[in-house]
Amino acid sequence: MNRFRRLLCRLFAGVVLAAPAAGADDGLEFQGVWRQGGMIIGRVAPMARVTFDRKSVPVSPDGHFVVGLGRDAPATMTLIVTDAMGPRHYRFDVERRSYAVQRVDGVPESTVTPPPEVMDRIRREQELVDRARAVDSPRRDFLAGFSRPLDGPITGVYGSLRIYNGVPKNPHFGLDIAAPTGTLVRAPAPGVVRLAQPDLYFSGGTLIVDHGQGLSSSFIHLSAILVKEGDELARGDPIARVGATGRATGPHLDWRMNWFDVRLDPALALQYFPPAPPSAGERTALRLRP
Repeated sequence: MNRFRRLLCRLFAGVVLAAPAAGADDGLEFQGVWRQGGMIIGRVAPMARVTFDRKSVPVSPDGHFVVGLGRDAPATMTLIVTDAMGPRHYRFDVERRSYAVQRVDGVPESTVTPPPEVMDRIRREQELVDRARAVDSPRRDFLAGFSRPLDGPITGVYGSLRIYNGVPKNPHFGLDIAAPTGTLVRAPAPGVVRLAQPDLYFSGGTLIVDHGQGLSSSFIHLSAILVKEGDELARGDPIARVGATGRATGPHLDWRMNWFDVRLDPALALQYFPPAPPSAGERTALRLRP
């Protein structure tokens, strides 16, 4: 709780609240930024219910919740907190972003315009990914914060319009980090592995890690996956190796984040949710770790 309070001075930038009844204290707190692609972690009084963008939001027994804003989130979004006192509506102004256009040439033509015979495969693989991202687990690993899964130059950013071999395609929803094939990728936050597939058509080696309450990380274009579905991860655990599999022109990690089907910007998670300082016991464990 103290961590949230320390950050309140920057959390409410751009927020317009529809004030609850005078004197009411619902304990509502936030961490994050109301910007397209952003993630918001909040806390309400225990047993309160939360609705965001007309969706029921998972809330932990102690009141923690997480929500996400998509690439094209509207200028204003509403969050509703309901408890024994009734519903209270909070309206938030969302900072809009401008997105670059990125041209990517030299991509295998079969991954730009897939032949008809692979469409069934693509649909089946997308269903696997969708199921992994739809998991609503009671985990709260997202409270631990996020660190970079590897070091390297940023070669692609969230939201940019991608033009592959001259053909406009969907926007890019990840953070691309260039590194040689075989470079170790580490878990940016705790979680559990929900999907580990070595060869999906577009994304190649693909790994999805559940951080709890609908928040997940995806790692794609991998040359090797070092974990299996169901594995529990701590931050910094080796999980994969960089590759150039799927629709890629060179070795890099494409790290993506989702809140259920809402695509988030990992760069904002790194900026606004740095790792929490380890406890004394965790520091001891880190020193002993090989």
